[in-house]
Amino acid sequence: MLELGPIISNAFQALQTWVIALGVPVLGAWILAKSIQVGIIVLLVSLVPMVLVYAERKVSAFMQARLGPMEVGPFGILQTLADGIKLIFKEDIIPIGADRMVHIMAPMVACAPVFVCFAPIPFGKGLVPIDLDISVLFIFAVSGVTTIGVLMAGWGSGNKFAMLGGLRGAAQLVSYEIPRVLSVVPVLMFYGTQSLHGIAMAQHGLWHGFLPKWFIFYPVVGQIAFLIFLIASVAETNRTPFDIPEAESELVAGFHTEFSGLKFALFFLAEYAYVFLSSAMAVALFLGGDDGFYANGFLPSWLWFIGKTFAIVFLFLWFRWTFPRLRVDRLMQFCWKFLLPWSIANIALAGLMVLLLHK
Repeated sequence: MLELGPIISNAFQALQTWVIALGVPVLGAWILAKSIQVGIIVLLVSLVPMVLVYAERKVSAFMQARLGPMEVGPFGILQTLADGIKLIFKEDIIPIGADRMVHIMAPMVACAPVFVCFAPIPFGKGLVPIDLDISVLFIFAVSGVTTIGVLMAGWGSGNKFAMLGGLRGAAQLVSYEIPRVLSVVPVLMFYGTQSLHGIAMAQHGLWHGFLPKWFIFYPVVGQIAFLIFLIASVAETNRTPFDIPEAESELVAGFHTEFSGLKFALFFLAEYAYVFLSSAMAVALFLGGDDGFYANGFLPSWLWFIGKTFAIVFLFLWFRWTFPRLRVDRLMQFCWKFLLPWSIANIALAGLMVLLLHK
């Protein structure tokens, strides 16, 4: 069983000791170590979309009785890399009527927050980049900046289809963020902390020797909260059946119609990175984080966490080829008339349970 946390921690400790021995101030050594950690996170987050795009192509191919990518590399595993290289060398076009500065900044504003959001995710024992006491609030707050990037993309393109896509995207993201946040409130009520690491650790172990202490197994409250969080997360990442902002049958490609090359790639990097982030949050909040339930110790904690996360990612991919796209008015009605009332009712039920348990 290979636990990466202690190995990486010892490696960085040795690096800091060696740098300090060379005469570098302690603060400088700490900054160097943290800079390397940030670089590793940025690199890994950048690679996640490549894996997920390949997985989506293979999963969709399996569901449609075809092979998917097969030509570039063994079983087509290098196809996404080839597509990325192609996008890097494509011409960067800015329409004549576009707001040049807004058009250039939009992909950066939409993409940058997702890298920051991975900082408090507990990937396993000793693999928490920054254990914030308010990590849940932090992720929701920082990821909300992406909405501004979507609006900037629509406004800065000088295109009515892009503008409509941007407005739809902003309305959808702001609306579905509300039930998504409220679905997490029962979790915070039961565990009394906003630290994702603390919440995941509180779910370790078994009830009565056979039932995992994961929040999803809390009667009624856990299941409702998980379903609302999952549905709202699908909407937040603009995935089918909630891909109204880029509905190609109506808006060409929505808010990123006028983007090409690397700027186009940044929007999709953000989308797939947010899919992985939402799945990782669901694992930490509802599925015990790195807890291996009956098989603790059989596999390293980080492998349990990644395995559960990819299981949730598979649901995102499965939904795409199962449900038809919602009409824009019904999409908003579903949020405000169904998800929001149920999320509030679930908070009330959770409060009642907490009150009864503490009597």
